[in-house]
Formats: sequence, structure tokens, C-alpha cells
Amino acid sequence: MISLVPFAVLVILLSAGISIFGSDSILGASQVSLLIASGVALVLGMWLFKTPWAAFEKAVRGNVGDVATAIIILLLIGAISGTWTVSGIVPAFICYGVKIIHPKVFLLTACIICALVSVMTGSSWTTIATMGVALMGIGKAEGFSDGMIAGAIISGAYFGDKISPLSDTTVLASAINRVPLFPHIRYMLITTVPSIAITLLAFTVIGLSHSGGGAQDVQMYTDVLNARFNITPWLMVVPVLTAVMIWRKWPAPTVLAAAVLLAAAAALVFQRPLLEEIGSGVTEGSSLRVLFAGVVESTYNSLHPATGNADVDALVATKGMLGMLNTIFLIICAMCFGGCMKAGGMIDEIASALRRMTRKRTALVGSTVCTGVALNGLICDQYLAIILTSNIFGDAYRNEGYEGRLLSRSVEDSATVTSPLFPWSSCGMTQASILSVPTLTYAPFCFFNIISPLMSITVAAIGYKIVTTAARKDS
Repeated sequence: MISLVPFAVLVILLSAGISIFGSDSILGASQVSLLIASGVALVLGMWLFKTPWAAFEKAVRGNVGDVATAIIILLLIGAISGTWTVSGIVPAFICYGVKIIHPKVFLLTACIICALVSVMTGSSWTTIATMGVALMGIGKAEGFSDGMIAGAIISGAYFGDKISPLSDTTVLASAINRVPLFPHIRYMLITTVPSIAITLLAFTVIGLSHSGGGAQDVQMYTDVLNARFNITPWLMVVPVLTAVMIWRKWPAPTVLAAAVLLAAAAALVFQRPLLEEIGSGVTEGSSLRVLFAGVVESTYNSLHPATGNADVDALVATKGMLGMLNTIFLIICAMCFGGCMKAGGMIDEIASALRRMTRKRTALVGSTVCTGVALNGLICDQYLAIILTSNIFGDAYRNEGYEGRLLSRSVEDSATVTSPLFPWSSCGMTQASILSVPTLTYAPFCFFNIISPLMSITVAAIGYKIVTTAARKDS
């Protein structure tokens, strides 16, 4: 099928990029691969399908326009990454969270801690690279196998990544399918809560027979954070207010912007020395001028406040708005590829072939889930898997009268969570490298990542809270 040629080109180029650049392929190699594959789709569309240039231009412009709000949200997420860390909110949350660790329920606790931190930060990678590394050392001291510890860490981290309003994959999945962010998250809870409940039960059963020491490692971690930041319960006011805004269903950009401003205010009150340190590296003059520079730097720049401990340094390193630009770059290039494929008629041809086999609800969701998982393995990138799966099945869901949130949930249940299960994918290589555990060693214990796609299909088969928006159209 000629429509698969651009996909084949993309897979080859991405594989080459991953093999050469590894996890750094997201810094540019993947984007170049997407643009080359877009060019192939454009040439095939103009040559074989006789599609005019204007159609490609319109499709690309429309695709990029559809993710404009998501791009703004991603920039705000970067700002939260900086302000919530510099203000001490994330360090305080971690200090309080790790105190619940108990040897007899280490795996359960590790999964819960990583889930909570990931929900707060919106990043599975950051959670695994910080709390995950610390928990690996504690878990080894407790006598657990590397695979079990890593499985608990990754399961919790991807649970948070999946449902956090600060997660770029969550924002992307909702935006690309034109579903408001918070309705998307609430709808995902239908499949996500049972999946994490089964996961926690499994880790409880596995971990109950183990006991031991390791609390001193946690104490060291919290001591360093307490020495660098002013840790106080008052910092929790900001996440509580943010949760209230989310509960009251404020628009996502408004909530995130307010969270940034609240965190900046908290930083001025509780972390003044740190802000002065950051600001003094930019400007000189009055205290007010230096503090202003510190707040602005915390919002947009990538910072690495030194704590004297390499592991904690990695924890308090922030992205800022600048840290989100590679993801935005990737999204724009992916939108170009999707636009060229759609304008050239190739997405429709692929989708038509799939729709003939997916007229039933369970088959439609099952095909979506399988496609998301397969694309993770083929193109080695969860962002592209989310975008391409959404593009392929978007019309099928609309024609069958299903809500967009069913598609966005199915995509997240597959493309987002299964990405670290492939040794050759960017996520799989990164997590294996960070935790020093081979992907195939930890994959069997990533219960949440394995259960989520199956739960998505199960709920679709049951039909719980799945409704049609309109009369079905002939496909």
C-alpha cells in the first residue's frame, strides 16, 4: 500500500536516529526525520494523488493551529517546573512523602511515592531520574530484585504522567483529539483507577514477605533538601489551591498560570536567599531588581541549583519554559507530517482499511490500543505514537458517533504507558540507563503499564460510560 511508504521512511529514519543519538534524538534527530517523511508524503500526494500544494499548506496550518493551546500549556508547564521547585513546593512534597516508607511495604510505598511525585511534576522521566534513583538504592538494601524495584518505580511514575494536568503527553493527547484537558483526565480515571489498584495490590502481595533497613538513605535525601530549601507545611497551600481550581473546572491555561504566580509568590516569601542567588547571576543592583531577575529566571530558564549531592542536584534541576522547546519542536514537526499525510489522502486510506475491521465498539478501541502499542515499538517515540494513532482513528470515532474523549483515553491507555516497555524506544533506553536495569528485566514488573491497555479494552467491552454523540454515519 503506497500510503504506508511515508510511515516506512519515518520508521527507518527514526531507527537510525535512535541508534546514533539514543535518547537525545528528541533534541533534533526525530524532528528532522519527521520533516523528511513529510516531504516524502508531500511528493507522493502531489505525484500520485494529484493533491495541490495549497491543500498541503492548509492541512499543515490547520494541524499546527489545533495544537496552539497545547503549546501554550506546555510553556506554562515548563514555568511550573521551575517555580514549583525553586519555591520549595516539590522538595517539600518529597520530604513529606518519603516519610511514609516502611520496609514491609517498600514496593507499595515506592509505587505510591513515584505516583504522587509524578502527578505533582507531570514528568515520569524526572520522577524516575530523581526519586527512582533514590528508591533503587533503598530497595536493593531491602533485598528486592532490581526488576521488582524498577517495575514499582516506573508503574507509579507513568500513572502520574498519565493523569497529571502538568504532563505534556496528557496535554498532547487531549489537544490533538480536541478534548478539554480536565474532562479528558476525569474520563481516564475510569480505566486508570482499576489499573493502579490492581498494580498496588500486586506490589503489596509481593512486598509483604520482605523487610530490612535503608531508612538512613531517605534521611540523607531529606536532610539535603531541608538544608537547601526552607521546607514548611505552608508551601502545601499552593498545590491545595491549584487542586481547588481544577476541581472547580477552571480552564487549564488559567489554572496553570495561577499556579505559576502562586509559586512565584511562595518563592519570594519562603526561598528569598535562593532567589537572590539565582538573580545575582543575572544582574546587579537593588534587592528588588535581583529578586525580580530570580523569579523570571525560575520561570523561563533551565536551572541547576547546587545542593552538594549529585542525586539531589538532579532532583532540583528545573526545565523552565526553555526546557519545553524540544517537545514543542517535535509536536510542530509531527503536525507537519500528519498534515501532509492527511492532505495527500494517505491517512484516510489507512483509516478506511482499519475501519472496515472496526465497526464494533470493542474492536475499534482494541485496534486503537494495539496501534498505539505497535507504533511505540515501530517509531520508538510516545509523542509520535500519540499523534499518529489519533490521526489514524480520529475520523473513525467521529463517524461512529463516539466522543473524542474515548479516543483520547484509548490513546493514553496505550501509547503513553507502554513506551518504556520497548528496549529500543527512547523511553525504554532512558529508563534502563537511569535505573541501571535492563528493560527486559523490569518490564514484567511494570504492572500498571501492562494492565492499562488491557483495562481499556475491557471497559470498552463492558460499555461503561461509553456514549455516542450523534447518529452514526456511513463510513
